[in-house]
This record gives sequence, structure tokens and C-alpha cells, in this order.
Amino acid sequence: MSAGVPQRPPGCSSQTLQKSFPILRWLPHYSLPCLKLDLIAGLTVGLTVVPQALAYADVAGLPAQYGLYSSFMGCFVYCLMGTSKDVTLGPTAIMSLLVSFYTFGDPALAVLMTFLSGCIQLAMGLLCLGFLLDFISYPVIKGFTLAVSLTIGFSQIKNLLGLHNIPQQFFLQVYDTFRRIGETRAGDATLGVLSIVALLVLKLMKSHIPKIHRGMPLWLRLCYLTVWLTATGITNILGSFVSSYPVTGSFGRTAVNAQTGVCTPAGGLFTGALVLLSLAYLTPLFFYIPKATLAAVIICAVAPMFDTKVFRTLWKVKKLDLLPFFATFLLCFWEVQYGILAGVIVSGILLLYPVARPQIKVYDQENLVVQPLSGLSFPATEYIRDRLYEVALAASPPRSVVLDCSHLNTIDYTVVAGLNDLQQEFQRKGVSLSFSDLQDPVFRVLLAAKFTGPGSFRIQGEARGKEDQQEADSSSHSSLLPAVNNSPEILAE
Repeated sequence: MSAGVPQRPPGCSSQTLQKSFPILRWLPHYSLPCLKLDLIAGLTVGLTVVPQALAYADVAGLPAQYGLYSSFMGCFVYCLMGTSKDVTLGPTAIMSLLVSFYTFGDPALAVLMTFLSGCIQLAMGLLCLGFLLDFISYPVIKGFTLAVSLTIGFSQIKNLLGLHNIPQQFFLQVYDTFRRIGETRAGDATLGVLSIVALLVLKLMKSHIPKIHRGMPLWLRLCYLTVWLTATGITNILGSFVSSYPVTGSFGRTAVNAQTGVCTPAGGLFTGALVLLSLAYLTPLFFYIPKATLAAVIICAVAPMFDTKVFRTLWKVKKLDLLPFFATFLLCFWEVQYGILAGVIVSGILLLYPVARPQIKVYDQENLVVQPLSGLSFPATEYIRDRLYEVALAASPPRSVVLDCSHLNTIDYTVVAGLNDLQQEFQRKGVSLSFSDLQDPVFRVLLAAKFTGPGSFRIQGEARGKEDQQEADSSSHSSLLPAVNNSPEILAE
């Protein structure tokens, strides 16, 4: 590299700026046709978000205007930092329900929750902790979504029927609603049912509208978790200064955005502008919107979330996945946070159990051949020791064991220490524990851990370098084992 040429600091490179602000990637290529598509899509989403925001504010237990306060900041922030042209940030049914559990109808608590949740999301984004969300499995998400769709939908029945003073807790809500069904106000019920019918008719009409071709590059459709967390965190932090409650991406409005042919995240600018105009000029009219109509909007919005096909799919694919699904689904009716926590715990147990109890095959030959079918980690140490003791040392007479490591690509020090103790036990019984088809990473761990004993190694693959050979020669593991026959009878699995 030539001297005297100033070097750009890594943190200020154009790639870093484009990663932090994706608008720099698509803005230089922005065109008039894209502006037209973004305008149409932005106004369409804006006409969708205004009634939904009013309805979701009621779900959150807040005055109607707080739904609109929460609907415009995400549009502007995501235009600068969004990685997907379709996604729209704003109030959602699920987030509104979660807010209602902790704010008790107090707008100040909702705004404080917005600021704190934004700080947490921003910290996770800056620390690149988005991978933590990968530990929330699909069955947990589906169980949560199904339970919440039922909870939100049923919570609007009271508004649809004109009932008052219904408890918030789901089971009490169901009991009180059916107990007081005779108090239904005919006017509210009629208006609510007609509103649902009208929304369903409009939804059916949508299928006759041809789809618009999407012309932007593929990279603009992708959504990266780290950037998503950062953008959502900044949105919530800034939103707290305009009396917003916590927001996130909306499935329904994102689908509307995509189907209307949005070209870039700039469509959010027109959505945000329409919301601000509604706040400026239409607020006095919100008082006259019937609650039955808002209830119809919410019920139609959450109805597609109730997807019962997941039961059959999970049953066919893997029945054990039904455990975290039902744990989440059932406990969410008690408290949503308990449902998510239970689902994550059950998923974690299902994830860790194969690590603690790995599959092992035992072949009966001149020596017993024991073959682990996966890597070995510290939770499996006692299981491996007990298994080898059971098949070899507990037999009469004790038998030598060849540990076939052809599928063993990882091992840790705890397992090595356990095998070392077992090696000494084999020695006292007058038999041997040997290793076959060691892969390079496992062989290096054994050498680094100074594994001792009279056992033998057979290394998988080509001969090693002189340094490894000298280390192997200096140890007591010098003899080579005969090749393991792959066709013996399987005694245990």
C-alpha cells in the first residue's frame, strides 16, 4: 500500500454506512415510476392503518388518539433504516394486548414502556444479539399467535354486542360474556355484524385485482434481524417522545403494502404523512366512530392469524413439536408472558435432550464396537460412561471396547476426563478401551487434554505432519487398530 495515501477508517466506510442506513443503497437509483408506486402503496396502507390504529388503541386500553400517535414514527424511521420494502412499523393487535396487561389504561406507563423497550431493542441490535431470537421455535410462535388471536378476537365480542364492565382476564371474560348475553344491545350487534360482512366482501373483491409486478432488486426484500432490532429500537425511543406505545412490524399492513406494489421503503413516508394529516384535521370526528365498528375491524384483522393447519403439519412432521406448541398455546390464555416462557423452556429441553442422551450403536465383534452417532458434550459424559460400563465391564467376562469415532466431530474436556477415568477402570479389569477413526478436531482435543492410558488411536484420513506424529509417538497410544467391519449385528441403539 503506497505511503501518503490517507486511509478511510473502517467504521466510516461506505459499506458500513449502507449497512446502517440502507436508504443509501436504493436512493441513488430512485426513479419517477417508483415514486408513483410508492405513493399509491403508501396512501393505501395509510387508509388501512388509521382505522386499525383507533381499534388497537382500544385493545391496549388507551384513548383512541394514542393509536395514531403510534402509527407515524415507524414509517419515517424505517424509510431510513429499513431493509425490506414491504414491512411497515406501527401498532399491532398482539403488541396492543401485551401493553394492556401492564399499563392498566395509564398512557404514561405505556409511553414509559415504549422508551424502555426501545432501549432494550437498540442495545440488542448494537450488540448483534439478534441470534437470540433464533431460540424461539416455530411451534412456540404458532402457539402464541393462535392463542393471542383467540384472546384478541374474543375480547372484542363485548364491544360487538354492546356489553360493559367485562373482566379482562380471558376465562372470566368468556364466563361473563355468556352469562350476560341477554344484555346484548340490538343496535350495536347489528352494526357490528354488518361491518364484518362489509369487510369480508371487500376482502373477496381484492382477489379480482391483478397483482402488480415488483421491480426492485432481491436484496431490498430481505430483513436482517440485527438491523431490524436497531430500527425498531430507534422507532420506539423516538416514538416515546410523541406519546406512542410500543410498536413492531404489522403482518396485515405489510401484506397490503406488498400487494399494492410498493417499490421502496419510501412508501412509508406517504403513510406517515396521511396519519399526521388525520391527527391534525380528523381527531374531533373519532368520537363518533362506533365501538362495534372498531371491534369488527379488529376481528377481521386477527381472523387470518387463527391457522389450525399447524396441528396437522406438526403431527405429520414431528409429534414432539406439539409439546412446546401446546405449552405456549394453553398458558397464553392465563398470561401471555408465561406462555412464551413455557414454550421456550420446553423447546430448550427438546433441544438439549439429544445432547445429553446421544444415539449410540453397539456392534458385537471380537471386541465390542461402540459408535456414537453425533458429537459428545459435557451433559453426555455420565451417560457415555454408564453405557460403556454396562455393555463391557458389567459383562462376564469383561470385554475390550473399540470406540468408533467416525461420526464424532466434536468433544469437550469434560468428556475426555470421563473417558480417562473409564480408561483406568478398563485397565483394572484387564481389558482395553481403544479409539478408531478419530477425526482431526477430536484427535487434537485428546492430545491437548493429555489423554493417558494404554488404549490405541487410529486416525481418520491422511497421515499428519511431523509435529502431530511426534506428539502421538510421545504418548502411549502407538498401536493401530484393525479396520472396523460395518456389517455386524446391532445389539443396542
